[in-house]
Amino acid sequence: METVANLLGGFATVLSPVNLLYALAGVLIGSAVGVLPGIGPAMAVALLLPVTYGMEPTAAFIMFAGIYYGAMFGGAITSILLNTPGESASVVTAIEGNLMAKRGRAAQALATAVIGSFVASTIGTALLAFLAPVVVDFAVRLGAPAYFAIMVLALTTVTAVIGSSRIRGFSALAIGLAIGLVGIDTISGQQRLTFGVPQLADGIDIVVVAVAVFAVGEALWVGAHLRGTPPAPTPVGTPWMRREDWRRSWRPWLRGVLIGFPMGALPAGGAEIPTVISYATEKRLAGRHGEFGRGAIEGVAGPEATNKGAAAGSFVPMLSLGLPANAIGAVMLAAFTQFGIQPGPLLFERESDLVWALIASLFLGNVLLLLLNLPLAPVWARLLRIPRPYLYAGILFFASLGAFAVNFQPVDLVILLALGLLGFLMRRFGLPVLPLILGVILGPMAEEQLRRTFQLSHGEVSGLWSEPVAVVLYAVAALVLLWPLVGARLRRRRAPAA
Repeated sequence: METVANLLGGFATVLSPVNLLYALAGVLIGSAVGVLPGIGPAMAVALLLPVTYGMEPTAAFIMFAGIYYGAMFGGAITSILLNTPGESASVVTAIEGNLMAKRGRAAQALATAVIGSFVASTIGTALLAFLAPVVVDFAVRLGAPAYFAIMVLALTTVTAVIGSSRIRGFSALAIGLAIGLVGIDTISGQQRLTFGVPQLADGIDIVVVAVAVFAVGEALWVGAHLRGTPPAPTPVGTPWMRREDWRRSWRPWLRGVLIGFPMGALPAGGAEIPTVISYATEKRLAGRHGEFGRGAIEGVAGPEATNKGAAAGSFVPMLSLGLPANAIGAVMLAAFTQFGIQPGPLLFERESDLVWALIASLFLGNVLLLLLNLPLAPVWARLLRIPRPYLYAGILFFASLGAFAVNFQPVDLVILLALGLLGFLMRRFGLPVLPLILGVILGPMAEEQLRRTFQLSHGEVSGLWSEPVAVVLYAVAALVLLWPLVGARLRRRRAPAA
């Protein structure tokens, strides 16, 4: 009952006229972000971080949540119409969705994606509301050794899973940890990696890092690869579904939530892997007589529901443990830091009104997105005709303006350009961006918990595994790191026998 009461209080906050406008603005921006290829929700929130300095934290996070969910909705539109995923989590949707569009069933594909997204997001947000406090009750009992182990596990699993190779992933993580060390050591008072620049004594602002790596790096990368013009949009028509389409869609919607929510709640979560699992599951269940490969509606309904279930699940570790499950979670954690709010288990206690307003805004955003995306699908498709040089020139302009607005120091523009070039080079050589952002955010936190652990154990290394939870987490991290080696050895042993 306490959860229901808190949720009703959150709705009371969200339904104020001002917050309603911010929620509407968030879903509109998010839908546009999802439609435009190459611009993800993490980049959009990173660009808006400096703009929200003067806003109330509750209003800012209501808008950010709307952007996140809106981008997940909008990414399906280009996947279906143009075979061009606007968001990485919508890649699987393009497989069957574009085939449906080529068969003249774009309306049905869009409808099952939008309605399925609404169903999955609503169920996933309800699970978030009831499960996140349970995770918090467990987390407040943990000590510094367990928290350090959680951060090690998060950094290890995300870095091991993201990217084309583990060497690239851990290289990106090392860069992020190094950036997080810049500034004055809080214990010794010594300057670290400042190179004699006094403006770096306070460290590099996470807003500047996020804007540079996401926005500037992506803009430079796209600018270096501009070729041709986007194809003409496919006619959309009026989204509607026949009785047969409803019958074939509702089970994949429910299965999508069951697959997406728990995997999205993992520190190494995200929606890419569960959407692939959902597609494979629906294809296997359809059997030989299914329409997979010719435009199966199940191949759109399942992955889209999984996508939105994973999006809801990603808020569980972010709100309850202060650990991001994906890039947007990392940028939203930076937003908490920007407003002077410490994310973690005490967030529900210290900022209860903000957290429950944020969760309530997710329910409201689902309704707004359902009402907006069905009639506005043709409009979003036309946005793809914006010339990309103009689009990314605008991004660079607002990125520079936002970075300068952080401290009003010209040195931030130099840092922005340098880190933007770093983001470009990371894309060039296949280094994932997410481990770098995680290193910048979680690195200082992990250092603090590590030092606190050694203080409690009087410098004994055994203090790192003095709690049972820490031992389990280290074992899981070791398993994640060693499993590829063990699996390769097992395959080599089986090969001679075969």
